[in-house]
Amino acid sequence: MSGHPTGTSAGASPFKQPKAVFAVAFACVVSFMGIGLVDPILPAISHELNATPSQVTLLFTSYLVVTAVAMLVTGWVSSRIGAKYTLLAGLAIIVVFSALAGASPSIGAIVGFRAGWGIGNALFIATSLAVIVASASGGFAGAIILYEAALGLGIAVGPLLGGLLGHVSWRGPFYGVAALMAIAMIATAVLVEPTPRPARMTSLMDPLRALKHRGLLTMSLTALCYNWAFFTVLGYAPFPMELDAIQLGFVFTGWGLLVAFFAVFGAPWLQSRFGIARTLYANLALFAVTVLVIAIWTTHPPVLIAAVIVAGVFIGVNNTVTTQAVMTVSPVERPVASAAYGFVRFIGGGLAPFAAGKLVEHTNIHVPFYIGAGALVLGIVILSTAHGHLAEAERVQATGTGEPAGAADPRAILVTLNGDGAATRGGTGAPIVAAIDDSPAAERVTAAAARLAGLSGRPVHLLHAAEAAVTPEGAADGESLDAARATMRRHLERLAASDVPAVGHVLLGATDHGGAGRLVAEHANQIGASVIVIGAPTHGGIAALMDASASRELGRHTRSHLLIVNPAHTPAEHPAGASAA
Repeated sequence: MSGHPTGTSAGASPFKQPKAVFAVAFACVVSFMGIGLVDPILPAISHELNATPSQVTLLFTSYLVVTAVAMLVTGWVSSRIGAKYTLLAGLAIIVVFSALAGASPSIGAIVGFRAGWGIGNALFIATSLAVIVASASGGFAGAIILYEAALGLGIAVGPLLGGLLGHVSWRGPFYGVAALMAIAMIATAVLVEPTPRPARMTSLMDPLRALKHRGLLTMSLTALCYNWAFFTVLGYAPFPMELDAIQLGFVFTGWGLLVAFFAVFGAPWLQSRFGIARTLYANLALFAVTVLVIAIWTTHPPVLIAAVIVAGVFIGVNNTVTTQAVMTVSPVERPVASAAYGFVRFIGGGLAPFAAGKLVEHTNIHVPFYIGAGALVLGIVILSTAHGHLAEAERVQATGTGEPAGAADPRAILVTLNGDGAATRGGTGAPIVAAIDDSPAAERVTAAAARLAGLSGRPVHLLHAAEAAVTPEGAADGESLDAARATMRRHLERLAASDVPAVGHVLLGATDHGGAGRLVAEHANQIGASVIVIGAPTHGGIAALMDASASRELGRHTRSHLLIVNPAHTPAEHPAGASAA
């Protein structure tokens, strides 16, 4: 169909970004590699250091539990020293402790250094998204696409790199991470400009206070149950597979590819088609069945391997849909909600692998996976107590407010050249909507709308759906309202120069690309727009697929005609009397 309905895809690729953005994105790839990097070397560490599986699983426990606790202080740190220096501190800690883990003589030392690594990981994941968004110049949505691409690449490549380096020595993956993160740290220090500190200092207690909100607490507890099953599989399943490091690397690369694909592409499609509640219930139930299969056939490697790889589908879907729902139902700032949610869910992920090892020592190898399946069922029960919050999240994500989007909508911010109080007068008939953003491509969308207005005498309504920065592994405050208003006024000035009557609305509440498309469609329906002008995609790969989710939702929900601007044939100028687009 077309590109992103706010204009990003009409000419500016999200991968045309400053070097600073790619420096942080590279660090993101390496950081996300850490999710599956150590899986292929768990049996090797157990053998080389004469450690029991439960001792080896402490590599996950120390890392994730410390990450969970550190999440509570990341906002406090970044609001005082700024996102760039918080990011650099996290990268430096990861470099030091990953190198020390590689040089460790005992399992106890590795576990301890992995705990230090967890502190750096918390500082990094809490600020990397915010730094990418602040440094990007190719449009806000483009920055999120790049971040999600880095996330997917890291998850998919991590196990393979771990297997290849682990085949040489179990120390290899640790040294590899240290070297790559050192490169990323130097690039970040040189290329990334300091980011402004937030107006309000975050308190150490803010994330814990946020958990008083029932919706946020319920979603977090559901995520704890889900992460218990997730990290039971991730942390203990490698042992009964009886594979070498490279073979394990390929198994978990297959798993990682499914996690990445369904987190970035599958989850938004399922959520838009079936809604948040039905997607989460079905996904948790199917994941429970998969973990039950693992529990029953734990000692049959072919079945175990296939089930672990398939589990990547449900892990990817859950990561995205749950995070989006959490950020929608939460009444606090997104970074605070993300910290509170991360604290609870990482606690579950950290305790599960160690508990699995101890359960095997005292019972048998099947029991941890049965408990993992039971934890998912418990998660479904907990989730059902927040059905009202899920319904509210669906309403908010569908229209941005839960009410038809219009001028009275508190999330549809009116912008005019005469101040934000009254619309520019002039024009008759059903308005023409131009969906724009802050990229150069939006100029062509505005130009096409102006030509139509010049021929028909209709007014133009500029719409900009301001997306929030919410991804499976992090959340940050999105585009500022001042920046969105400035973008809108720049386009209004161009229309005014051609005597085209126009008004603009900044639509708030979109938490993903599909949500942006729905917001534009709902607002256009509310004002009775005759046509919506959007940009055509001019780039392929991941970015085009991401844009397609927004365009698909726009097409599904609009009652207006769609005009797709072809950047190869549409001039940037837009005199009012030019021919129709």
